[in-house]
Amino acid sequence: MTSSTTDFLATARRVITREAEALTILAGTLNGDFTQAIDLIIACKGRVIVSGMGKSGHIGRKIAATFASTGTPAMFIHPAEASHGDLGMVMSGDVVLALSKSGETPELSDIVAHTRRFDIPLIGITAKADSTLARQSDVTLILPPASEACDTGIVPTTSTTMTLALGDAIAIALMEHRQFTPDHFRIFHPGGRLGAKLLKVRDLMHSDLPLTAATSPMSEALLSISRSGFGVTGVTDHSGALTGIITDGDLRRHMDGLLTLTAGQVMTSNPRTILPEALAEKALALMNDRKITTLFVLDPATGPHALGILHIHDLLRAGVV
Repeated sequence: MTSSTTDFLATARRVITREAEALTILAGTLNGDFTQAIDLIIACKGRVIVSGMGKSGHIGRKIAATFASTGTPAMFIHPAEASHGDLGMVMSGDVVLALSKSGETPELSDIVAHTRRFDIPLIGITAKADSTLARQSDVTLILPPASEACDTGIVPTTSTTMTLALGDAIAIALMEHRQFTPDHFRIFHPGGRLGAKLLKVRDLMHSDLPLTAATSPMSEALLSISRSGFGVTGVTDHSGALTGIITDGDLRRHMDGLLTLTAGQVMTSNPRTILPEALAEKALALMNDRKITTLFVLDPATGPHALGILHIHDLLRAGVV
């Protein structure tokens, strides 16, 4: 390891430690103002309008996105664009969350004035308790004194990290208040890996089932397997309840005299099944654990009756793995 590498690692550790310490300080300074901010947003009939300039703007975009994806309608408005017509997007019933470390960002002046003119609640996040933003806000969340991560103290680093964490804290507090569940979260995240993780078995299963009566000859079971394309057939009793499954392994084990047997004689009893409301990831885990590629989906209303069938290829196509 070269001396320069050692220096780089020392710098990285110093930066991360400094920011972590600032977050600990921030957590200890939270007070009733935070609760008031939450109450303002809960009472909001419209959206949370987040605004900030420069690095605060980048943090604001992320905060707005987190709000929107966790059940709090929100959008980011660039303060400069607000001054050139976008103020029309900020209406009565909204709440504005303005971000500025100094509290004196000139580009925010028009959106702050707009909130005062139309009696729109304003929450300010700033490091300066005596700043214009702090004085004008209905609720002010003050960032505690903490050095920026750079030794010069000029690059927004620690302050932006605290602002981001504060935004996350607001979002999660609102999320828990609204009892926002993974099902709600899935509605806003239908795509990508996150969407795939939250898919349910019901979303991926097939309803055209390969089923064979236990008393049927194996010739019928083989036709069912061939037609379905799943490589299996379920075996049902006289009431239609799923009692077994026939896989390629079962066929190999009964190769001698196969066509003289019934489906019930060849099947594996009590096959692994899953419910339609289970997460697709649970189905994948069950398949991996049991080294199987197919699961029958049981109808919770009728107990042992099959409602659908799920193949591991369905999970692969959906990106669950």
